[in-house]
Amino acid sequence: MSSILALDQGTTGSTALVVHADGRVLGRGYREITQHFPVPGWVEHDPDELFRLTVEAAADAIRQAGEMPQGIGLTNQRETIVLWDRRTLAPVARALVWQDRRTAERCRALEAAGHLHQVRAATGLLLDPYFSATKLEWLLRDPALRRRAERGELAAGTVDSWIIARLTGGRAHVTDHTNASRTLLYHLERREWDPALLALFGVPWEVLPDIVPSSGVVALTDRAHLGASLPIAGLAGDQQAALFGQGCVGAGQAKNTYGTGAFLLTHTGQQLVDPRPGLLTTAAAGPAASRPTRSRGACSSPAP
Repeated sequence: MSSILALDQGTTGSTALVVHADGRVLGRGYREITQHFPVPGWVEHDPDELFRLTVEAAADAIRQAGEMPQGIGLTNQRETIVLWDRRTLAPVARALVWQDRRTAERCRALEAAGHLHQVRAATGLLLDPYFSATKLEWLLRDPALRRRAERGELAAGTVDSWIIARLTGGRAHVTDHTNASRTLLYHLERREWDPALLALFGVPWEVLPDIVPSSGVVALTDRAHLGASLPIAGLAGDQQAALFGQGCVGAGQAKNTYGTGAFLLTHTGQQLVDPRPGLLTTAAAGPAASRPTRSRGACSSPAP
């Protein structure tokens, strides 16, 4: 392999790098993302813009590199949720960004009703609008949209799912374990979508992506987007990607990153650690040996 295309669809911008097998950066592209604040505490992105600018950044990097990469690795802002039409690939609303707080009251109500223990035990997370589930519940509050979702006409996912769906012309609707584990819908120990959590948040099974390994070819892009049909062979949420990018591949190793937010992750190896108050447990990677899953767990994966 001579080079790969690394795509980072982030909160404030999309970055693309063509990286040679020896580690040299051959080409680089960047596009800034428009932030939408319709009311205080609400943060939205235009899904079509997210995709268009990511492709533009990738095209710039490939032109600068002067060669076509052999594959794509994708990392992304994690908890941001997108809802789109499966057939037309048109978004039905703006993406709700991880910073969005419109469902804070709903999260407080769920906690007051006694659901915190269930959520924390299954997901390692907290009841907070930061995560994807209540955002998706909010998008599906329209009865017509909910009926379409239940009929399988709509697809939902984090930004990795959206970018892959568009790059493949809708042939692939997937996410990896790192992104799935930040939705409040994923059972961390069983490594699958949790039916009890889907029921709690009112999310129809039919809208969800298949969960695939973080490493390994999951789809081929349409030639029209980048000038070649390229394998998408790596997926990880931004903070988990940074964990491995900083060389934290063993238990006890940790990293800090500073961007739109600041994040400290510690690798715990194969041990699933019950989080202490104030901390979260989440998946660090989905192993290459696992197969796509919706109703059955895949192979185990480390969780920092």
